[in-house]
Amino acid sequence: MGLSQGLALAQEIHAVRAVVHTDHAAGPRFDPSDALGGGVDGGYDGDAKRLYTRHNVAALRSARLNRLTYRLRTELGIENWHWNPTGQWSDPARSQGYWTSSDRAAKPIGVSWGYKLPRRGDTNDNANNSDYSRLTDGDETSFWKSNPYLDPAFLKDGRPHAQWLLLRFDTPAQIDAVRIAWGTPYATRYQVQYWSSDNDYGEGAHWITFDQGNITAGAGGEVVLKLADRPVSVKYLRVLLEQGSNTAPAGARDWRDRAGFAVREIGAGRMGADGRLVDVVRHAADHNGQTFAHVSSTDPWHRAIDRDPRLEQAGLDRVFRSGLGGGRPVMLPVGVLYDTPENAAAALRYVRWRGYPVTQVELGEEPDGQYGEPDDYAALYLAWVDRLRPHAPGVQFGGPSAQSALSDTWLLSNPERSWNKLFIQSLKARGRLADLQFYSFEFYPFDDICGAIPPKLIEEEALMHTLMQRLSDEGVGPGIPRIITEYGFSAYSGRAMSEMPSALLMANIIAQFLQEGGDAAYLFGYVPNWPINQNMPCAGYGNMMLHMADPKAQAGTPLPSYHTARMLTGDWMMPRGGHRFLPVEVTHGADPSLRLYALRRPDGRLGLLAINRSTDRTVSLRVSAQGGVGAARPISGRVRISTFGPDQYVWLDQGPQSRPGRSLPAASHSADVRDLEIVVKPLSLTTVIAPAK
Repeated sequence: MGLSQGLALAQEIHAVRAVVHTDHAAGPRFDPSDALGGGVDGGYDGDAKRLYTRHNVAALRSARLNRLTYRLRTELGIENWHWNPTGQWSDPARSQGYWTSSDRAAKPIGVSWGYKLPRRGDTNDNANNSDYSRLTDGDETSFWKSNPYLDPAFLKDGRPHAQWLLLRFDTPAQIDAVRIAWGTPYATRYQVQYWSSDNDYGEGAHWITFDQGNITAGAGGEVVLKLADRPVSVKYLRVLLEQGSNTAPAGARDWRDRAGFAVREIGAGRMGADGRLVDVVRHAADHNGQTFAHVSSTDPWHRAIDRDPRLEQAGLDRVFRSGLGGGRPVMLPVGVLYDTPENAAAALRYVRWRGYPVTQVELGEEPDGQYGEPDDYAALYLAWVDRLRPHAPGVQFGGPSAQSALSDTWLLSNPERSWNKLFIQSLKARGRLADLQFYSFEFYPFDDICGAIPPKLIEEEALMHTLMQRLSDEGVGPGIPRIITEYGFSAYSGRAMSEMPSALLMANIIAQFLQEGGDAAYLFGYVPNWPINQNMPCAGYGNMMLHMADPKAQAGTPLPSYHTARMLTGDWMMPRGGHRFLPVEVTHGADPSLRLYALRRPDGRLGLLAINRSTDRTVSLRVSAQGGVGAARPISGRVRISTFGPDQYVWLDQGPQSRPGRSLPAASHSADVRDLEIVVKPLSLTTVIAPAK
């Protein structure tokens, strides 16, 4: 395309006609003061003090995202949360064991910490990813142990909760033998298996037990097992642990010491002519150097020396007293996968003692993203609910804080691959679906944020619709509130998060989710930050953030998400009160790049939101109103029109020094019109407040 053609195309004007049905009374309703919010997360040493300043709190509150959710990074990092630095160990003489924070405090809690778990079995995690698996660390004094709270001695739910450990080889390995150095308790019945495919999501793939891999009388210690007469090509190897010895180390008195399974080290390979294993497993106390290991669960036992100085959570008092959330109830998390119900119950007693407003408690963080068994999480979820409810009357419990409502399971033989569907089925099988009082999930639609971004904006709309329909099909019915606890372009940072398309994405996520029956959406990029490149060089530099941070981490120049938040809450909606969506019918010039939403506001006026996702096409949009069975009539009277687009905002793409080159709020003006027609420029948002009659 030549330059002159490109300029001509950029000046193309597309005519669209639409009708808003103003008498519709059955559309979804919402109150922005309940439905829109932001999230604060854990971070590094000193982040809490740097973030919770008067300047930052005022800047964040000015975005008018009134609700607050507190995200729990310790769960992503396979760490235990000492939400109160004061508390008690189950083995206080040695400052170790299972921690329960005190439900009282002599002074406000400003900072809390994550503690690494020395019985960890996973090579990688979803937070700082600085720890490693004890299964392949080359140290037989260390060991992995499964979560004792999944043991029948605790759950008593009559369902099998076999645990497992697995290895993933970089390339398929020839395997006919395995060496297991058992800890205590050990497995008395277990199976050594291999995955039938080299692909973790292979069609019809399943676990196959080696010919000689079914062990029914395990006695612990160190065993070298001949698994097959001929080596098998193995990409994934699993040890399925079905029955435990129920034994504990000498001197142990805690029931959790004998619950579950423990393994000190595992090796695999071929049996040599001398009867010794030729081990192909890489053993190293480093997640980059060891053969990848993954486990079904991890024991939350730890020691005072395991505090992670690089994983800090803001203290509960600091969060609640900050003014973030505007005094409205905060969605509070508690640990599940790497914590104890006793510690969670103490947190609920604490916030009740302090009188802090909490009406929703979210159990866990991203169990699907950590590839846990859906039935195991369902069992823990219900066990936690049963033990927490007496400490928090009137509070709603929910979860699973899913990494995605569209997550598939990983390396499970069940032909049903939807993690969420299996989780819901587990609750239903126990007759306990009513205990899921809200369903929470994250929405980051794209891993790849390179290449052309505007087409992804249109693709996101289809993904959201599919997601909402799938939730309904899988059992998350209309009686279960749906909450997006984090949303943004991607879980990986890049320039798209700081350019104009991020405004269009944010506006459409909020509007479409609420229109399709969602209850609340929390922006994750709430706090000041710096542009980074996290995953792919082609994505450039940017970040999810309301403001650029200055060198002292204080809010500086606003980003598109800030301007969009203020535009939606101040120009399209009213800050609070009941809003109802109205149907919009495009009668001429339908264009997938254009999205139009209509609201009846609490003041009785009509609120229109137009999103133009085209890079080169201006839309001339004429909107009429129709009430009852009469003909559509022009919208006339005094209107207020606001626009946010490239005339207001530009991102300078300059690597680590990327920054806004222009950052202005939406341009607004009022006018008297006889027949409403608005111009929606490329890559822009336009709102209109107009008479409804």
